[in-house]
Amino acid sequence: MNIYLQGLLLGISYCAPIGMQNLFVIDTALTQKRRRLYPIIFIVIFFDVTLGLACFLGAGALMEALPWLQKIILGIGSALVIYIGIGLVRSKASLEGGKDVNVSLWKAAATACVVTWFNPQAIIDGTMMLGAARATLPEGTDAFFICGFASASVLWFNFLGTAVSLLGSKINEKILTIINKVCGAFIIFYGCKLLYSFIKLMGWL
Repeated sequence: MNIYLQGLLLGISYCAPIGMQNLFVIDTALTQKRRRLYPIIFIVIFFDVTLGLACFLGAGALMEALPWLQKIILGIGSALVIYIGIGLVRSKASLEGGKDVNVSLWKAAATACVVTWFNPQAIIDGTMMLGAARATLPEGTDAFFICGFASASVLWFNFLGTAVSLLGSKINEKILTIINKVCGAFIIFYGCKLLYSFIKLMGWL
């Protein structure tokens, strides 16, 4: 039980900081009906848990063995992050229109995949954090730890989506537009930081 709780607490600390996944869930909760919100949330959870498993099992070792792969992930990831941010900044929020938009689950899944698996910082941070945690686990307790980590993802994203959805009725179009632009600016800044890291990694600076 202690190992499960250890995984749960570490998982919450991994999910809770505002990042690409949280911003995606917040935007979804503000613009989609609840019957579409929860399937999308579980898609996000799926990609989050699979990324955690990959990091736990040593995705970082593959990147260390293949330096060119790290460059590809960093380069493509930074470009996609900036593109997503620009889209948010340029978007014109509408509560009426947003609620009626029938976003396909395939499109939602693709976006969830991008904000999770094409986020180089999430891969690096997850590998370092989960790799270090795995090294401290008693033999035979890996499954309990991973179950705790996965539970944290389920609890956090459902809580975040539900809370934002319930408060969404108090948010008008002007506030939604501001939120989108602020989130977009944050994402662009984050993407530029990743791009800067890519340029340094390539030795262009």
